[in-house]
Amino acid sequence: MSSSIRVVFFDAADTLFHVHGSVGEIYLRHAIEFGFAPKPDSVAAITQAFRRAFREAPPPVFAAADPVRLKQSERLWWFDIVHNVFYRVGMFERFDEFFDHVFRVFEDHRSWRLYPETMSTVVRLKAQGLELGIISNFDSRLFGVLRGLGLAEAFDTVTISSVAQAAKPAPQIFLSALEKHAVDPEEALHVGDSLREDVEGGRKAGLHVALVDRNSTEQSGDISVIKSLEELFPLLDRIK
Repeated sequence: MSSSIRVVFFDAADTLFHVHGSVGEIYLRHAIEFGFAPKPDSVAAITQAFRRAFREAPPPVFAAADPVRLKQSERLWWFDIVHNVFYRVGMFERFDEFFDHVFRVFEDHRSWRLYPETMSTVVRLKAQGLELGIISNFDSRLFGVLRGLGLAEAFDTVTISSVAQAAKPAPQIFLSALEKHAVDPEEALHVGDSLREDVEGGRKAGLHVALVDRNSTEQSGDISVIKSLEELFPLLDRIK
């Protein structure tokens, strides 16, 4: 490979894999089991409320370093988001039981699906001698999801916000990931689906960046945009 890139970093959710179904559908299905009274527009209402709650939430960065306390902090962060969602669409008596259950649902790798080209892409990148890493604002449940999806062995490093004590788009999480590979920012490419978190964040840290836009919803401008992870290979060849 003629590229100067030594490491390719990926975002996790909605870049390498995606929710099986939708968050709104999953929340609704399990909330009904715990007594939520659905309405005809419940999926749309939950989806809209989730997007708002997620957007308004503070970064998933916590002072706790102990693994047990860290997981408790992650769980409380998600509790506040999900509580915010159902405060808007309709609270119900057994909400706490519902949250315990749905939190475990998203910990299960069966709630997620790899994109069709994910596995072949990472295998091909590794065969070309590149190191691979993940930089994600996902919580520590990510490690189990990666193992369950068969991805864990493909990645040399996984950097998550709660452990790095910095969340994308903050440069520090990218710099923490770079340190693990002992490479300079210009020797790394970061690939993700978020214009703000992945593209703007990666650029601020000095990395090459690529936006995954499978549905062609973003204006490209001066951004390298790919519709599939397979399009990484010609992109890598263009980076000198």
